[in-house]
Amino acid sequence: MNILKKYTGWFVLGTLIFYLLSVTQSISVLLPTLLAWAANIAMWHTLAPSAKRQVSWLMGIGIAALLFAGSKGIWMSWQQVFAVNLPMLAMFVAVSFLDLTSTTDKSRPLPTGLSAIFNTAIGVQALGAVINLSVIMVFADRMKGAFTLTPIQQFILTRNFSAAAWWSPFFVATGIALIYAPGMQWQKTLIPGLAMGFTAIVFSSIEAYLRKKGDFNGYPIRRESLFIPLFLAVCVIFFHFIWPDISILVLICLLAPSATILLMRTVSRRKSLSHFVNHKLPQIGSQFALFLAAGIFSNGISAIVLSYPELFNLNSFTFSPLLFSLVLAAMILAGIVGIHPVVSIAIASPMLLPLHPDPTQLGFLFLSAWAISAGSSGLTGLGLLMTSRYQIPLRSLSSTVFIMLFLCGYSAHW
Repeated sequence: MNILKKYTGWFVLGTLIFYLLSVTQSISVLLPTLLAWAANIAMWHTLAPSAKRQVSWLMGIGIAALLFAGSKGIWMSWQQVFAVNLPMLAMFVAVSFLDLTSTTDKSRPLPTGLSAIFNTAIGVQALGAVINLSVIMVFADRMKGAFTLTPIQQFILTRNFSAAAWWSPFFVATGIALIYAPGMQWQKTLIPGLAMGFTAIVFSSIEAYLRKKGDFNGYPIRRESLFIPLFLAVCVIFFHFIWPDISILVLICLLAPSATILLMRTVSRRKSLSHFVNHKLPQIGSQFALFLAAGIFSNGISAIVLSYPELFNLNSFTFSPLLFSLVLAAMILAGIVGIHPVVSIAIASPMLLPLHPDPTQLGFLFLSAWAISAGSSGLTGLGLLMTSRYQIPLRSLSSTVFIMLFLCGYSAHW
């Protein structure tokens, strides 16, 4: 166990490297799977008690369901059970490298007024779309100064950060959607996703201005800070156009670390990368544990569905706008009461796939559920960060504005 803890970061990095090698069929997918589970065991002690309970329940229910289905003659392969979320984990490790490109400017005063609200909303969504969760800490630490983060500042950051899930290929939600909606074409969700992201910016900015009458301290956005998100987004689209057979997930796994090494500003790249692998990567234990457990859980649900086809027969239904709305509403409510979006997606996917929905429409449903509920669940990485680091009450993470965003998502999609 001590050896595992000592080399935890290298097990995490190995998950990414050997996953990419398995894609080329140079090695078996068994090796990155073993590394992922070894990293999970090594990082288990870093998990919060609530995260341990959730992961334990997911694994326990999933294993019980798999064993029960096995007694009925339905067995899932080891790849389905233990490696289904491996591509998403590799993507998560890859985008974690982008944390090395973030910078904090403490010399500029905090802007105020409506423009500060709007620019902060745009900035946290654009940067968070690529650099992910670390952006929240950069923005929030700078905005709160010596005081606590205000409720208005909190919802501007959380709503617009989570809204990036609608369109960002670097967001974990995209990896989940691509896995649980097989055949999804991400590029077809880009335009409606951007529309929804902009809707989130407008709604939250107007509400913040009306509630504070412009008395708002925002984040000092610089134009050059938006270069990396735009650069990476263009690269993903460009290379996917050139090599359409290479999946978006694999492209991100290749581009994110490469762009980091190219664009990071540091005296010694080797020292910075070594520190990142040894000290930063071992801190993503909750994500590894949750997504590995969700893979077992989702396959347990799938096995139960296969065991009782007549009970879960939805042939009388179609994947209509009404069903889209009802399922999305249920997933949003599940997020508000504390269920992680990946869990609700893992439950919904095996129920909806027999209806043969359009994969891209199904994927957009999952992206919408993640974008809306990620900011309202206390068990997501964002929720845990806001409640633990900034003492934000859990009840303040949810808001009725997301009901309007849900209606807009419904209209934008259909």
